Amino acid sequence: MVEVGDSAPEFEGPSSLGGNFKLSEHKGHPVVVYFYPAASTPGCRIETKAFQDLHAEFQKRHVTLVGVSVDSPEAEAKFAGECATGFGLVADSKGSIATAYGVMGPSGRASRVTFLLAPDGKVVEKVSGSPLTHVERAKARFLSG
Repeated sequence: MVEVGDSAPEFEGPSSLGGNFKLSEHKGHPVVVYFYPAASTPGCRIETKAFQDLHAEFQKRHVTLVGVSVDSPEAEAKFAGECATGFGLVADSKGSIATAYGVMGPSGRASRVTFLLAPDGKVVEKVSGSPLTHVERAKARFLSG
């Protein structure tokens, strides 16, 4: 698994905003990469809506938010609509991104893990636990002070 101090693996995938999200295009700014098990499920909805509630604040601080799950692009687009996200949800339907980050679970779904990245692309914090814990840690790291 990717750990604190590691460089975040590069990834690219179809975004719910259209086109592809490519991590390296966000270098120079902090990035929140959160993996969630499945689109349109209760815990994932809670987490995504909580990130959306803070999206404008993250934008003001030039922090990129991106959610990743092993769902199809269609499922991600539907879920993004349900949560009214202004940030992209990436479809990792082959599981290659989750595997690169070491968060692919035995069920074939990504584990709920968030990686907080510094502007240089290094992991400064790795978060697991309940859905709102991920949002609170990202908020504390990038929005306080």
